[in-house]
Parts: sequence; structure tokens; C-alpha cells
Amino acid sequence: MFRHLLKKEILQIRRNTFLPKLIVVFPIVIMCVMPWVMNMEVKNVRVAVVDNDRSTPSQQLVRRIEASSSFIFTGQQPSYQAALEAIGKSRTDVVLVIPRHYGKALSQGQPSQVLIAANAVNGTKGAMGSAYLTQIVMRQLRGGDEALSVLNLYNKQLSYKRYMIPALFAILLMMMCGFLPTLNIVGEKETGTIEQINVTPVPRHTFILAKLIPYWIIALLLITLCLLLSWLLYGITCQGSLLLVYLLALLLALFFSSFGLIISNYSDTMQQAILVMWFFVVCLMLLSGLFTPARSMPAWAYATTYVNPMHYFITAIRTVFVRGGDLQSIVPQCTALALLSVATSLWAVASYRKNR
Repeated sequence: MFRHLLKKEILQIRRNTFLPKLIVVFPIVIMCVMPWVMNMEVKNVRVAVVDNDRSTPSQQLVRRIEASSSFIFTGQQPSYQAALEAIGKSRTDVVLVIPRHYGKALSQGQPSQVLIAANAVNGTKGAMGSAYLTQIVMRQLRGGDEALSVLNLYNKQLSYKRYMIPALFAILLMMMCGFLPTLNIVGEKETGTIEQINVTPVPRHTFILAKLIPYWIIALLLITLCLLLSWLLYGITCQGSLLLVYLLALLLALFFSSFGLIISNYSDTMQQAILVMWFFVVCLMLLSGLFTPARSMPAWAYATTYVNPMHYFITAIRTVFVRGGDLQSIVPQCTALALLSVATSLWAVASYRKNR
């Protein structure tokens, strides 16, 4: 009985003219586009300089700013007021004001202050732009000698793609293994084919399991395709065991496929199912630490991560993929993810009512 039900689900997916194409094209588009777009690095900060000194050291500082890859030098402004007007018109993000006698104070070893004014409408861009500019100024004040030695661990090139690609795995699994099962049962409700199953002696757990397994297979195919694209397009490979990556993918696929079936069990139309699923997907994604550090959230918001499977998956997958962690380093995340997934799958079985 189970074998025939499973065969029916696989044939139903294969006969769909759109679904197999979506399963292949969607991860390719995500992996080709999103690592370039979903980038929190602050680059191309537009900088203007007000040089009130016009000395050799002040011009050397201007040349340092021009040569920096983090800035777009928009030129020198005649006055601080003119520079503020450029910020107000969004032509400049950060302004550096060099005071008079800057070069003289620098040559005599006396303290000299410069003013950095940043457009903080975008707080991150303003803060990072000011920090980059401060580093350049301090480097000149120290005469070019670096007082600090920085060692970057695990991601030596500071590539944001290496950090975001594992998060894309989570987004793909959430979208494909969450929405597709949701629409599966609701679609059968709307067409009336679900009533044919309801009058058969098929046990609920057998029916639900046959519904879930095809999406676990899809999850494995998605992860395999994403790993290949990560290697071919960006030269980024998993630093840890691939078996752990597949284990985490299966656990997250189990949760979202079960969660999708729960929503479909309580929904009568596709519009209702999509709206409810989208609400939970957005909440789980934004509160997971996928885009921003979870510890930066308020205490009440951080408390939601204890029941958020996306948070556990992202923490574990980045530990394995970026840092090369072993099973022992992700045992807490695997345990929590497994408990949430099993509880959700049991709920999916219990919420399905054959006789109604």
C-alpha cells in the first residue's frame, strides 16, 4: 500500500509540467544571483573632503582616500557648509574636514583633530564609512605603522558569499519543502481527489509519510545542486563533512514539509494556505539570524529563537560549511532541530482527518 502511494506522489510531481522545471531552475537562479545581491558589506561610500590646510600632508591624506577601494571620491568641497548641502542632496555620504595648520601640527608631533561628518540615515553605512575613514586618518597619524595585527580565522578573505551561501540552503529548503506540500493537499481538496483517499483503509501515518518522502528527496537534490554551483561559480566548498550538511538538510526538510501539511490540513483553499504559510515563513526567516546576528535582537525577540528551527539550522550549517565543525560541535542544534521536526511531523499526522 505504501509503495503504491509513494509511486502515486512521485508520478504526480513528474506529470506536472511546471514543478520539475521549478525544482531545477529555482536553485540555479538563487545561487547565481543572491550571493551577489544579499551582501551586507559596505562598499562604494561616497566621500568628499574639505581641505582647509592645503599642505603636503593634507593632500597626502586626500590621495589615500582617493586610492581606497572602499570609497568613491566625489571631490573637494570649498567649505563645510557646501559639503553638508551635498550630503543633504544625497551626493555624498561622508565628509572629511581637515583643519588649518594640520600639516604643521603633524610635523611638530602635536595633536591634530579632523572632523568626520556622516549621513546616518542608513546607520550601518554611516558608521562603517566613518570607521573606514578613521582608519585611514589614524594610519597617517601613525606614520604608516600598523599598531595591530589582525588574523582572520575560517574566512580569511572576508568573503560575504561564504557566509551567505549556507543561508541560501535554508531559504531554498524552506520555500521548496514548505510551500509544495502545503499546496499538495489543498490542491487535492479543491479538485476533490482527496475524498477518494478518505474512503480507503489507508492509515493516516502511511498517507502522510508517502506525502513527505518525495520532498525529502527533493531536499537532497537541492542541496547537491547548490553545493555543485557553489563550487563551480564561486570556488567555495564545504569545509566540514558533507554528510552533516545532508543530515541538517533532511532535518529541516522534515520540519517544513510537515509544517506545510499541517497548514494544508487546516486550510480549504490555496489562497488561504499560501497566505498562512507566507506569514510563518517570513517570521521564521527574519527571527532566525539569517541576515542579522540573532544576539543583536531584543531579549524578547531572541527568546523566539529557542523554537525557531531556522535558527538552529543556520547556526549549524555555518559551523559545518564555513568553520569545518564536526558532529560534536553541532549536537545541540541537531538535537533541537530533530525534536522540533519530530513534533511537527506527529502534529501533521494527528491533524489530518480522513472522515469529515
